[in-house]
Amino acid sequence: MSRVGKKPIEIPAGVEVSVNGSIVVIKKGSNAIEVETHNRVGIEVADNNVVFTVKEEVEGASAFWGTYRALTANAIVGLTTGFTKSLEINGVGYRAAVKGKVLELQLGYSHPINFEIPEGIEIKVEKNIINIKGSSKQTVGQTAAIIRGYRKPEPYKGKGVKYTDEVIVRKAGKTAK
Repeated sequence: MSRVGKKPIEIPAGVEVSVNGSIVVIKKGSNAIEVETHNRVGIEVADNNVVFTVKEEVEGASAFWGTYRALTANAIVGLTTGFTKSLEINGVGYRAAVKGKVLELQLGYSHPINFEIPEGIEIKVEKNIINIKGSSKQTVGQTAAIIRGYRKPEPYKGKGVKYTDEVIVRKAGKTAK
């Protein structure tokens, strides 16, 4: 039994949740996010709450019960407050700049890296910190992972792109005798 799936999701003011077959539609203003459940779980919207139930006749439905509840809760949070990730650039000559819909990164290679900013993502650069904001938790996390992947932090000098809350365990280099 899923402990996550049992919890009802409270719908905040200004957010509309409707069920269209097996699709949960979450709207706030002109923004809308859809969560497809593939008819694996039952969905009820009542008393300003969304409740998910297991469909016993569908094989493996209990495995998806908590997943679809979490995806729906993340969509509601994304529309109300949004998700953010922060990356920090460390290294001499390493820098980033936003130019239109492109993030230009200079990370010690012979050429700059031009990263096309995905739809629904907002990126701001302040000194050596890159702030990524969006309404989809998956898209924000994937964008941050792609940018970090261009130059992962190395353990000797700590140069590279890392999450701001990430701790890099430093290694001792060569020692002179």
